Amino acid sequence: MSEFQPPDRLDRAILEWLQRDGRATFETLGTRVGLSASAVLRRVHRLEAMGVIERYAALLRAERLGLGLTAYVQVRLEKQAVPAAHTPMEAFRASVAAWPEVVECVALAGEVDVLLKLVVPDMAAYSRFMMDALLRHPSVQDCKTGFVIDRIKGPAEIPLSGLGFGN
Repeated sequence: MSEFQPPDRLDRAILEWLQRDGRATFETLGTRVGLSASAVLRRVHRLEAMGVIERYAALLRAERLGLGLTAYVQVRLEKQAVPAAHTPMEAFRASVAAWPEVVECVALAGEVDVLLKLVVPDMAAYSRFMMDALLRHPSVQDCKTGFVIDRIKGPAEIPLSGLGFGN
């Protein structure tokens, strides 16, 4: 793979449309950005190969699937390795992968080590997860939870206009 080249104006336009409608045909994208379908196809394949486009997915409304409670949990991890063969973060990462309630997990710098986004049916399911899984994990020192009462913006589209890319 050659050296990374930032997306140009046409790449950014294609990416903006794909973020809005990942099922758009190459012909439709071409019409929207002023290129032929084959030119759009070549650009999309290049962006996929470069890893700019990670994957395609459908955005689901959790509440329409019976998952009416979303919570963000700030987690502080123990600083001692438990068990000694793994760091607390390594042990925690392995567990997070197996917890279906956790739909997103990011490591943070600062007072909090990890931020979890949980999607569960209700408060009872949240409580079960916290008591049976998260708070029993040997790497977990402390947790604080915030519950989503209204989604003001989301899911996030990457803002491509005006980010200082080249032409």
